[in-house]
Amino acid sequence: MSLLELFVDVDDFCMAHGRRWQEMTIESGGKGRHRAGRLYMSEVMTLLIHFHQSHYRHFKAYYTEYVQVHLRREFPALVSYNRFVELMPTALVALCDYLQAKYGCCTGISFIDATSLAVCDNHRIHSHRVFDGLARRGKTSMGWFYGFKLHVIVNDCGELLACCLSAANVHDTQPVLKLAAHLFGKLFGDKGYISKKLFEALFNATGLQLITKLRKNMRNAFVSLDDKLLLRKRAIIETIHDQLKNISQIEHSRHRSPLNFRVNLFAGLIAYCLQPKKPSLGISRQALVLASSFIPNSRFFNYFGIGSNAK
Repeated sequence: MSLLELFVDVDDFCMAHGRRWQEMTIESGGKGRHRAGRLYMSEVMTLLIHFHQSHYRHFKAYYTEYVQVHLRREFPALVSYNRFVELMPTALVALCDYLQAKYGCCTGISFIDATSLAVCDNHRIHSHRVFDGLARRGKTSMGWFYGFKLHVIVNDCGELLACCLSAANVHDTQPVLKLAAHLFGKLFGDKGYISKKLFEALFNATGLQLITKLRKNMRNAFVSLDDKLLLRKRAIIETIHDQLKNISQIEHSRHRSPLNFRVNLFAGLIAYCLQPKKPSLGISRQALVLASSFIPNSRFFNYFGIGSNAK
């Protein structure tokens, strides 16, 4: 997506978002100043998202070396870098709504996983103050880290379906019920999502089937060949995490504000959603319908301890 196309799409969203926000403010009885600034909200959001689509690794270098030098014509009312950093938190709510508007549609095949977002090196945990009281210590297969976890659900086309942020010490299964409330079909996860309680809650609430690999000390369960093959394709979400971190740059240790950390995260997720090409399994529609269909039998209910009257 070009810069012009990005700005047009963001500006159209901001016009609708601004009207809804004004209506909510009037209904709640709140009063506030609505003095227009030099930069419109759509311009601020466009620059924040476009940074994650550029090759720059630091926002300061992107703004001072590229925006202020080459984009003066497109943004004639540019402010200084320090002033733009002060404006970034004002775009947080609009970025959150815009991200939800760019979510994909559930196809019946979904993948879930969590990835670490370290905010500092482990040697500087005791001296770190930016996220004091917010970040926590957590552990992944790669070792200990200090920061947050990003929980993501994607479909077989690589589109984001839901995501949320939690502290690093939150278990992967805790936000699943809220994230998967609107999903149907099958949800594939790693061994960290093995939970009989979670499986029953998802299945009884929406009929969503949670499928994971089994640990060595667990007895075998009935899993169809299609589900086994799709479990092997769970690496698609690992590829998406890699793109989010190394292309969209949602993880770095240079944050100086918790609000701007969220702004950077939302803008990076939006930049991924706007990618023309995403990691995909390339499943045909007919095969997708067959793979997402699920007909429970008595052996399935007996294994998971669910009564025969389960919905």
